[in-house]
Amino acid sequence: MFSGPPPSDYFAIFGIEKKLALDVEDLQRRFYANSREWHPDRHARAGGEQLASAEAASATLNDAWRVLRDPVARAEYVLKGEGFDIGEQRGRDVPPELLEEIFELNIALEEARDGNAAAKAEVARALAKFEGLLGVLDSQRDRIFIEYDAAADREILASLRTLLNRRKYLQNLVRAARAALV
Repeated sequence: MFSGPPPSDYFAIFGIEKKLALDVEDLQRRFYANSREWHPDRHARAGGEQLASAEAASATLNDAWRVLRDPVARAEYVLKGEGFDIGEQRGRDVPPELLEEIFELNIALEEARDGNAAAKAEVARALAKFEGLLGVLDSQRDRIFIEYDAAADREILASLRTLLNRRKYLQNLVRAARAALV
């Protein structure tokens, strides 16, 4: 039976070790089990204090589920917990090998917004390329997850932070390109 607030650490809520590479199916089973246990409806007759605790526990559980099931959000959670700044990417996080293509995409985006069909075709080509690069970054992220879980080294986390900043930058470009093609 539910008693008191859940742990504040998202990994502890699910009773799992802090790792970046998680079995999401196992996490989901644990989420459903905890949801049944902590759901406020199950404690409605218990009275004010226990009901309020169940509501808080359920909200925390839902937050933990949203964060840990998403690899990027999970990585940011671990980075923040280890003292890394996970704010907005900085100018130096722009992938240098893509500067010219990013410049061309920005021009094409502006022209596509003005209705230029050739520019829209250029945006579509850039979109495909940047989506592919996101896939490459996600594969690299998954390898870094495994590496960190084996060694728990801050330098590995620093490389993960850099990768996530690059990914965020590319994700913003992909989002802008998709919007220009609608």
